[in-house]
Amino acid sequence: MKFTTITKWEFKDTLSSRKSVMIFILQLSILLLMIVVFNSFVANMESEQGLSIAPSLSGFASVNVQDSSGLFQKRINTQVLDVTSSNYNSSLKKMQQGQSTGFLQVPDDTVNDIRTMKPVNLVLYVDYTDPKRSLVENEVNSTAKTMQDAISASWVGSLNPQNDSEPEFSQKSAGGAMPAQVMDRVMLAILLFLPLFLFGNMLVDSIVGEKERKTGEILIAMPISQAQVVLGKGMAVVLTIAIQVALWILILLIAGFQIKNLFLVYALVVLTSLPVVGITSAVSAYAKNYKEAGIVLSFIYIGIVGFLIIPAVAYVARKSMAANISSMTLVMRLLSGEPVAPVDYLPAILCIVIVGLLSYWIAVKLFQREDVSFGPRPGILKLLKDLVSLKF
Repeated sequence: MKFTTITKWEFKDTLSSRKSVMIFILQLSILLLMIVVFNSFVANMESEQGLSIAPSLSGFASVNVQDSSGLFQKRINTQVLDVTSSNYNSSLKKMQQGQSTGFLQVPDDTVNDIRTMKPVNLVLYVDYTDPKRSLVENEVNSTAKTMQDAISASWVGSLNPQNDSEPEFSQKSAGGAMPAQVMDRVMLAILLFLPLFLFGNMLVDSIVGEKERKTGEILIAMPISQAQVVLGKGMAVVLTIAIQVALWILILLIAGFQIKNLFLVYALVVLTSLPVVGITSAVSAYAKNYKEAGIVLSFIYIGIVGFLIIPAVAYVARKSMAANISSMTLVMRLLSGEPVAPVDYLPAILCIVIVGLLSYWIAVKLFQREDVSFGPRPGILKLLKDLVSLKF
């Protein structure tokens, strides 16, 4: 008998359990509610009222501006961007050195073009490897739109009644609302990783339940090792998570979210579930009841969530390769369409493999100990002492 048999049993039991199906449906309902709330939040941020939160982003991104007329530079919101006057060569050098996020070039004859009703062509250079580029793009767009409306109104007022055409105003950049793109990537990544922490109760029920139902002896008597029992139960939960993540992605796509690099994002999220399931297995193997396992896992999950989110947010604030240790950072980069080099995957993959193998090994060792499974259970210090002395 192989671990795949245990996986089939556990997965089939999950699908046939009315309790599991209800939990599954409830989780999908929560996702739909979160999508509605998130869309309302983003819509508010895209409105003029929503931009009132921008002062909290002061100093977050910077832009160099070459504008001899000063018409555009003085209208860029300095509470959102650090604005510095500069020339072409100096600005590009600063961008290459990571000292600036973008460079806005305004034609020298802008004032004359406006007076003669000619198009004004702005040129915006941004570093597309910098996740803060969206803030620069969107603030420049906002400034250009404000100028366009004011200039158009002035032109229309000066035209004779026979000429009612609206003058052209063009700009070489594009983007969504100022804070919305960053929030979109962060929230989308969080939504995709959420299923990893919603199925811990299934694994706790599967492992701790064997102790409380006194069915652990039956498993031990079966022609299968304890290692394969633990692996089989864990893989059943990983398979359930994989299906849940796939459904969530489908719902997000239907809801209008754009998910770039779909298959890579999906693979990273499911791969991240392996160490989470391994840690859950280890805690469940040691816990003597549901309550104890639930309390311990609550604190551990908070730590795991922090480990995933903090590097991702740090990468947005300041591009750092060290942040790639979190798979959520890689997912955010993939969602934004940023090119990710193969070497950038190594920190997160190594972390997943090491934590996954270590937690699985600990779970197997705990499950193999009769004093842990049937009592009297040894204390944590005793287990650590056995681990150090290789008697674990």
